[in-house]
Amino acid sequence: MHKVLVVDDNLLFRTVLKETLNSRFRNIKILEAGDGEKALEEIETSVPDLILMDIQLPGENGLQLTKQIKARYPHIRVAIVTSYDEPEYRDAAYRCKADHYIPKDTFLTVINSVLSDESFLLSPFSSRS
Repeated sequence: MHKVLVVDDNLLFRTVLKETLNSRFRNIKILEAGDGEKALEEIETSVPDLILMDIQLPGENGLQLTKQIKARYPHIRVAIVTSYDEPEYRDAAYRCKADHYIPKDTFLTVINSVLSDESFLLSPFSSRS
């Protein structure tokens, strides 16, 4: 069973996302956190396969949290899932070692690819070395 950690400060978004993922993907366990501190606690307790990370979080932002997580757990895939589809955010996500930058309207396709161990359908960083 795959584990997915959803890190977003919006409880309604996390709830809807969790319900959507559970209805689409039967082979996952959804963990959730509303801030960076809780996210780090969840990772220590139950290392996820995939983290869906929002940028705007209380305290440390999602980009800096991603950098911290990737330094300690390079095998965990981190996808920045955001409404901000701007080049400067994509570049910052890349510099913080995020594996993917996903506009919220396309993330289900990517999650399906990750959980079925296929190549990612969307990989904005794949052309960079």
